[in-house]
Amino acid sequence: MKGNLIIVSAPSGAGKTTLVQQALRRVPGVKPSVSYTSRAPRAGEVNAVHYHFVTRAEFETLVAQGEFLEWAEVHGNLYGTSRRVVDALLAEGNDVILTIDVQGAAQARQLFPAAVSVFILPPSFQTLLERLGGRGGNSATDLQVRLQNALFEIAQYSNYDYIVINDRLAQAVDELAAIIGAERCRRDRRTAEVESIRQTFQTQRNKKY
Repeated sequence: MKGNLIIVSAPSGAGKTTLVQQALRRVPGVKPSVSYTSRAPRAGEVNAVHYHFVTRAEFETLVAQGEFLEWAEVHGNLYGTSRRVVDALLAEGNDVILTIDVQGAAQARQLFPAAVSVFILPPSFQTLLERLGGRGGNSATDLQVRLQNALFEIAQYSNYDYIVINDRLAQAVDELAAIIGAERCRRDRRTAEVESIRQTFQTQRNKKY
């Protein structure tokens, strides 16, 4: 059976990247989709690991070629997800996590109505401000844009299936892992297994014990 597509969104600074990375280490059979972006790498970021870093012109060419499942401009930079890569991973039976913004999530849900969506919230505005300020590399203008966008992004929470509040990281990872596990146990995803088990009972129904 094809895997689940899991969409994870959050305001910038809410900790979604760290949360998803830890969940990936915790839960087997889950693969990340490495997004494309036109922004420059931050300190410590590795091409094809954190993002596929491309120029704006290269990104626009990929858009024209229909490469992206979803794409959007966020905080002045372009971000997109390869449809081809996601389809291949799902076909192999992997669950796939897309760490994308609310615009991209809306596009992805249109193409994959059965996708599972999770919104990550910081515990407060002050916490988000501290996390963004401690990140480094953000100018005052960039910080202001991200904080303004956060209000719009948080207002979209009702479009998501699950909410995780990233106050204590360990608990937030537990919750995200539990969501992935619960979705694997949905009745419609286990019909084939159930029928196989029922057959073992059918073959024994005339025997006495």
